[in-house]
Amino acid sequence: MPVESFGPSSRGPVQKIVLGSPPGPVLEVLDLGATVHRLWLTGGDGVRRNVVLGHATAEEYLTSKDYVGATVGRYANRIGGARFELDGESVQLVPNEGDNQLHGGPVGFDKQLWEVVEHARGTATLRLVSPDGDQGFPGTVTVLARFVVIDDAVRIVLEATTDAPTVVGLTSHAYLNLDGDGSGPVTDQLLRVAAHEFVSVDDAGIPGELTPVEGSPFDLREPRPLGEVADVDHCFAITGDGSRVVAALDSPATRIRATLVADQTGLQVYAGKGFDGSTSSTAGTAYGPGAGVALEPGPFPDTPNRPEFGSAVLRPGETYRSTIEWRFGPTL
Repeated sequence: MPVESFGPSSRGPVQKIVLGSPPGPVLEVLDLGATVHRLWLTGGDGVRRNVVLGHATAEEYLTSKDYVGATVGRYANRIGGARFELDGESVQLVPNEGDNQLHGGPVGFDKQLWEVVEHARGTATLRLVSPDGDQGFPGTVTVLARFVVIDDAVRIVLEATTDAPTVVGLTSHAYLNLDGDGSGPVTDQLLRVAAHEFVSVDDAGIPGELTPVEGSPFDLREPRPLGEVADVDHCFAITGDGSRVVAALDSPATRIRATLVADQTGLQVYAGKGFDGSTSSTAGTAYGPGAGVALEPGPFPDTPNRPEFGSAVLRPGETYRSTIEWRFGPTL
């Protein structure tokens, strides 16, 4: 299983790990941000292409604000006011989106060099130790991100432990474009999400209430072209419990279907409306609006301030675990 130099960065040298072999999926992972850099597949049209967004240099990953491919934390999504109460104490975080915190703060897990602790032909495990006070979060948290390529699937297992009470919510921020990275917007690709409700949000992305998808602009219970929901940046309440199919994405052009299996309560769907041409693909193509779609399993936004959404608290002796699996095949 090759480990290659990806290049220099202001954080230090960055490595690339390659998992899998043709004709199956080949996954490229960077130790910077435990990032999904490229994912090569053979489409139903017989053409082999990279189907995730990525940048050409490590420094572009560090300066980008789009979290392309990264493992994000300590808490993915938004925490309102960059603060929450934990065991009767107020915790003040470092804001990075107005008054709020997004994806773990200005120097979140996506901006860190992770340690490669295990690698083999089809699997690699990366580790990050987030110290007490990191971006304002209490407790020293140890995170493992395990990437596995099996047959026609890619699995990501995220785990975390802590030495003091804290909050944790991790996800992969990979952007898919089943027509190929840099091929243009995902407008014609069809998305289905197994959810009867979504979380309404205000202009800052902070949640209001669970809202039925029926009659809303974001009813994705049947496949819809992403061009019809280009403004979506919302968390959906996924039907059922445990590991289950939560979404499917189809490309009529390349005849690829990506089925997402996950075990979290929510799925943030972001259709990439914020791409503005200021960042580019591994081939140098500028990313415009809708360059890719991010499907991010995890807890609901602002759960640390919203007990009705459940608990995001992790305590010593407990293990946080989230499993995300992409299964690829031809469209039906």
